[in-house]
Amino acid sequence: MVGNATDEKLKSGVTVVLCEEPAVAGVQVLGGAPGTRETDLLDPHNTVEAVNGVVLSGGSAFGLDSASGVQSFLRERGIGFEARGFRVPIVPAAILFDLPNGGDKDWGLHSPYRELGYEAAQAGSIDFSLGTIGAGTGATTAGLKGGLGSASTVLPNGITIGALAAANGAGSATVGHTAHFWAAPMEIGTEFGGLGFPHPFPPDTQDIGLKSRLAGPIENTTIAVIATDAKLTKAAAKRLAIAAHDGFVRAMWPTHTPVDGDLVFALATGRSGKALDIETAIELYAVAGATMARAIARGVYAATPSPNDVFPVWSSRSRG
Repeated sequence: MVGNATDEKLKSGVTVVLCEEPAVAGVQVLGGAPGTRETDLLDPHNTVEAVNGVVLSGGSAFGLDSASGVQSFLRERGIGFEARGFRVPIVPAAILFDLPNGGDKDWGLHSPYRELGYEAAQAGSIDFSLGTIGAGTGATTAGLKGGLGSASTVLPNGITIGALAAANGAGSATVGHTAHFWAAPMEIGTEFGGLGFPHPFPPDTQDIGLKSRLAGPIENTTIAVIATDAKLTKAAAKRLAIAAHDGFVRAMWPTHTPVDGDLVFALATGRSGKALDIETAIELYAVAGATMARAIARGVYAATPSPNDVFPVWSSRSRG
C-alpha cells in the first residue's frame, strides 16, 4: 500500500510504501549525494531479510525524521522485527533535496517530517494520486516541475512489477526544450502524453540542461521503489534495484550526477509463489528498467502548478 502526506505551505511531503507482510528488500545508490536511513541492513550479507515499509521524503536530511513517524504507526499495530520480546519496525528511508523550491521552511526547532511520516502511513491504500503530492510535492527537474509517478507491468508468466518514483533530478525528463519525454519508447498508450520522440530531433537535444543553470542552486535527487510479487533472495532484490536504475537513464538526461542522490529500493513480496530461472530473471530486470522510466515520466507529466513554483509544469509546455 502507498500513503502520501503533503504540506502545501512547506511545498514538501512524504510518501510511504507499507508492506502488508514483511518483504525481502534491497537497495542501490548510484547518485553522488544520497541521504538515507537503515540502508546498510539491506546488504545481502546482513541479518535482517525483510522490511515492513520504505519511505521516500522531501526535506533533505530533515526528511529522514519521517521514518520515525512510520515506525510509530507500525509499532502501534504490533508490526516489526521480533527481537528478544520487542517488535522493531524496519523502515528504510531516502530523501530528496527540495528546500529552496519556494516553500516556507521556517518550521522552528523541530521539522514537521515525523508527523508527515505518520500521516502518510495512516493514508496507506492500494489507490493513490500522482504528481504534486507526497515526496513529489516540491520536486523539480531541469526546466519543469517534477512529481510522484508510478507504473506497473505484468510479465507473460504472471509476475507483476511496479515502480514508484519521486522525480527530482538535476537533469531533464524531456528532449531539449520540447514536451517529448526521453522515456517515450517505453510508454504504454498515452500515459504521459503519447507524443513519442520529436522528429526531427531539436538542435539542443544533446545539451546538458542542468537545473542549476536555469534557476540557481536548486538541489536534486530522484528516489524510487521497484516492487514485485516474485520470490527473490536479498541478493536478487539488490540486482533488481540495480536494474531499475536503467530506467533513470532512459527517463532523464543527465542522471546519476555528483549532485543527485539517486536511489532505488527493491521489494519482493513472493506472493506469486514464482521463483526466477535465469531467463525469467533477465526479463524481470529488463522490465524493471522500462517500468521505472515510465514512472519517472508520469511523475513529471502529472505535476500541477502551485504558488511560488520555481518551474512551470509539463502541461504548460507547447506540444509543437
